Amino acid sequence: MKILMVLTSHDKLGDTGKPTGFWLEEFAAPWYVFRDAGVDVTLASPAGGQPPLDPVSDQPDAQTPDTERFRADSAARQALASTHKLSDINIDEYDAVFYPGGHGPLWDLAEDRHSISLIEKYWASGKPVAAVCHAPGVLRHAKKPDGSPLVEGKRVTGFTNSEEEAVGLTDIVPFLVEEALKQNGGLFERTDDWGEYAVTDGHLITGQNPASSGIAAQELLKALDL
Repeated sequence: MKILMVLTSHDKLGDTGKPTGFWLEEFAAPWYVFRDAGVDVTLASPAGGQPPLDPVSDQPDAQTPDTERFRADSAARQALASTHKLSDINIDEYDAVFYPGGHGPLWDLAEDRHSISLIEKYWASGKPVAAVCHAPGVLRHAKKPDGSPLVEGKRVTGFTNSEEEAVGLTDIVPFLVEEALKQNGGLFERTDDWGEYAVTDGHLITGQNPASSGIAAQELLKALDL
């Protein structure tokens, strides 16, 4: 079984002059859920190479046992430092795709034609598509084979408006994840801010926030009968 994890290459937080990227817990927790299950994981990003890490996710109060494990894992750190370029990936080789969040994907992956094509092809073929926190924003432009929005009529979750407000970035991000999912007909669900919550609807799996990344990854394994 092979899973493709797609990370952002975007490192600028709008016009603030501050850096952004992927959120460490949202990579590390799923990575170990998959690897501990014996799954072959390939990492990709639009630019390839080392994806930018959101420095806020590297602060002491954002650490978890999975992030600490990652720091001590030279093989995992090397894999992350050498992601494949997404446009070079043969997507037919993989059984599912997982998107870690962080604010970066709102700028690049949500608009990336290779990512959108991958999602649409996996959806149409019945392969699981999973995304956590801000990464459900990558579904924004994806369509079903009939041309309707991929999330239309589907139960979904993602980083909520109130969570975005709590981190002070409502007016900085290019769009709000919750609003984008709702505008495309998604049946948005949530739990309390920062609580663990993941939704599976058919072969679409979404998680609400960083704390939900591990359970979203576990839901993906269930979708693969692992």
